[in-house]
Parts: sequence; C-alpha cells; structure tokens
Amino acid sequence: MCISQPLGFEDHLNPNHVFKLKTTLYGLNKAPRQWYERLRNFMLSKGYAKGDVDKTLFFRKHESDVIIVQMYVDDITFGLNNISMCEEFVSSMQCEFEMSMVGELTYIL
Repeated sequence: MCISQPLGFEDHLNPNHVFKLKTTLYGLNKAPRQWYERLRNFMLSKGYAKGDVDKTLFFRKHESDVIIVQMYVDDITFGLNNISMCEEFVSSMQCEFEMSMVGELTYIL
C-alpha cells in the first residue's frame, strides 16, 4: 500500500512524510451510536417497545393492530397490519427526521 500527501496539502520540506491519525476525523466512530440513541429515544417517546434480543427492533401494539420497525444503519424497514398506522408512522418520522419513503419492500436479504 502506498500513502502520499493529499493534493493541496503537500509539505515541501518533508515530501515523504505523512500523518498517522490517532483518532477518527469528526468523531465518526461515535456517529452510529448517537444516531441509534436519538432514534431509540424518539421511538420510545412515541410508545414503541424495544426488542429484548434485537435492540434495533421496535414494535407497538394497539388492540389487534401491530407495527414492527427494524433499523439497519440508516435504513428503516417496517411492517404492519393497519394502513392508518403506516400513515401515522411515516408522518411522525418525517416530522422528526429528514427522510423519504422509498416504497414497498419487494425482497430482503
């Protein structure tokens, strides 16, 4: 592997030197944890329960209706048995977060 100084940031006094970072840039190592905590707090405030085994699974029951929400990095997949719960979920998520609805899921790995 060959490492060189980035264009525009060359050190002409030490052209063969590069810097080894001791930490990640901009705190990126904490970003997924902070995103999860923000989303978790939002979901819990809306009456969702968190899965016991899978901490990225949330669900909410109302009488015979249920909605299940699964997070994976920055994707959210959800399933439900009442279309009005879908509209309510999408509306609340779009009010809190900048997000778009891609459409119905046709397959998942």
